[in-house]
Amino acid sequence: MARGGQRSSQQRRSRGGNANKSGQKHRNEEGIIPVLARVVREVESAVQRRSTVLSVRTKFQVVALLVREERTRVKSDPSLSDSRRGEELKRLDGIATILAQTAARDSTLFTLLGEDAEISDDAKHLRRELLAKAGIEVAEEEPEPVPDEATIASSARRVVPTSVAARQLASPFLVPDFDGARAPVRPQRLAGWELLEPLFRSFERAPEGSAAVMELPEPTSLYTASGRELMHHQAQLVASASAGHRTFLLADEPGLGKTAQALLAAEAADAFPLLVAVPNVVKTNWAREVALWTPRRNVTVVHGDGEDVDGFADVFVVNYEILDRHIGWLGRHGFRGMIVDEAHYIKNKTSQRSQHVLEIADRIRTRTVNPLMMALTGTPLINDIEDFRAIWQFLGWIDEKVPLGPLMAALEETGLTPADAGFYPAARRIVVDQGIVRRRKIDVAADIPARRVADLPVELEGEAGRSIRKAEAELARRMVERYDVALATRRQGSVVEGIDHDLVRQVATWEREDNAAKTGENVFEMLRRIGQAKAGLAADYTAQLARNVGKVVFFAKHIDVMDAAAETFAQRGIRYASVRGDQSSTVRQKEIDSFVNDPDVSVVVCSLTAAGVGLNLQVASNLVLAELSWTDAEQTQAIDRVHRIGQTEPVTAWRVIATQTLDTRIAELIDRKAGLAARALDGAGETVETSIDVQTEALVALLTDALGQRG
Repeated sequence: MARGGQRSSQQRRSRGGNANKSGQKHRNEEGIIPVLARVVREVESAVQRRSTVLSVRTKFQVVALLVREERTRVKSDPSLSDSRRGEELKRLDGIATILAQTAARDSTLFTLLGEDAEISDDAKHLRRELLAKAGIEVAEEEPEPVPDEATIASSARRVVPTSVAARQLASPFLVPDFDGARAPVRPQRLAGWELLEPLFRSFERAPEGSAAVMELPEPTSLYTASGRELMHHQAQLVASASAGHRTFLLADEPGLGKTAQALLAAEAADAFPLLVAVPNVVKTNWAREVALWTPRRNVTVVHGDGEDVDGFADVFVVNYEILDRHIGWLGRHGFRGMIVDEAHYIKNKTSQRSQHVLEIADRIRTRTVNPLMMALTGTPLINDIEDFRAIWQFLGWIDEKVPLGPLMAALEETGLTPADAGFYPAARRIVVDQGIVRRRKIDVAADIPARRVADLPVELEGEAGRSIRKAEAELARRMVERYDVALATRRQGSVVEGIDHDLVRQVATWEREDNAAKTGENVFEMLRRIGQAKAGLAADYTAQLARNVGKVVFFAKHIDVMDAAAETFAQRGIRYASVRGDQSSTVRQKEIDSFVNDPDVSVVVCSLTAAGVGLNLQVASNLVLAELSWTDAEQTQAIDRVHRIGQTEPVTAWRVIATQTLDTRIAELIDRKAGLAARALDGAGETVETSIDVQTEALVALLTDALGQRG
């Protein structure tokens, strides 16, 4: 959405390039700012009337984006005098304050401001329209071409492995399967209604006790064809696939055997050849699971350009990072099913990863009617209810704008519209019945011992501790200064007694947005420094655990923290393994095997991102979280590498928290954020803030405390 033309020409227009024309308006009525002021008032009025239809949300997002752009331009424009720059920034701050106050009335609007928020075609069109009203020329945007087969085949980065080409030559009749094709379902009574937003909101409003589990049949057997025993909840899903169901969002809590269920569902549906898209760190593990649960099926793992791919295999395992190279042949290979593991990885629809997955899924559906499509994730909701969007689209339940097929037909049959209160529980039930399966350990695997998260407070001493506390104070001082300036430039009549919490949130948002351009301390760098300062203390505690209770898993986010821990273990004579993101699959598996199988290897030092998904480390029952993550989902995924089916000991996660620092605030925010999935999927009935941005909230807490201390 880059603004066309040179900024200099825009600056002349926005500052009154027609100054010599007769009938010139006052300069404060020129440019983009007065246009944004009018639109933000429209948004404010609509939200006050409790109207947050899609058009209002689009206006809110576009105004916020343009305010951000204009602030950047004004701050960097050398032709502006200091007084003029200050005046322009004050006017923009006023618009931003209205945005913050409006979003406070409907917290879901905050999701539109995230870095990964989707910019719809409607938003792009409105942006161009507002710029045109401001007299700013915008270059025409060329639509992105849809690649045809020839384009894909000729792409320099894309490959067709030799074995795949041989398979295609050996099977020249891989034509699309049109048997059972169904006519598209078009909206009738619901035509003209915005439906996707109400569907998402229906999960946000989930009443207590309304768990998200489709109706599942009773299994006729708990044993696989190879004689392996299943748990009852696993056999239920396989029975559903046997009965003909073909789309599943399998959102069981981590540790309940989703991989086995997916592979056995593919066996029941005869969905081979089967494509499995996974994070790189679990490719090898998936190959092992195929051999374990479906031993009659051949599996091939796609690495690099795919020189070693077996084009005649039944199961193809490929990691997200190389989909771009293989998207051409994957889309026309004749797959009858596709599994996306750790499906929350595709939640950002603007990412290449998500776009590749969605493109392949669409092409599979054009060649195979009713293929098996499964999205696997124990943490489907990380930041907001709309994390569902890309997953639902992968499953074929929705497209960019409307529900599809059976989902649309079922909504039509309700006789309700989003204006009816009864629409929301009915819509939620209908979506769940499309294939959402969410079971909790406490409900289906009561024999798994309990787990607990135990906070381990530590005090940072010496120069490192003093430096961190000083940096935190400087960050707070800078935000207080910014708050005071914004407060002083408020229009008359908008004064709030005491601390203006709406303005606090806006200042925190500005601070977070400006982080990338700052050379001083920011919340991201501070959290990293806290992690570095905690590294030795966390490693020391891990060493004590290893001496007393046996094997321990040590999790950290940053390489330098992992290095410091490894050095401590080496000095103590403690043998350790290491799982990091820069390892090859072979090296990573060798390290995991040494920890699991060698009794003398007491500790495994793991990256939260590289080892937080898809691994089985249940040989340990204690883990140490040396650094905090930004989401509860990441923390939960790490804990569930240990707390899973087969665990015989109670699990304790020791969370190391630096007292009197941002660490304590962030820990509290992560715990608050944990309620999103509980409400939307587990029917916990608890009130949660669905759009909490932990970075922003940490800054809000820091600024609020600083303002409170000065009285």
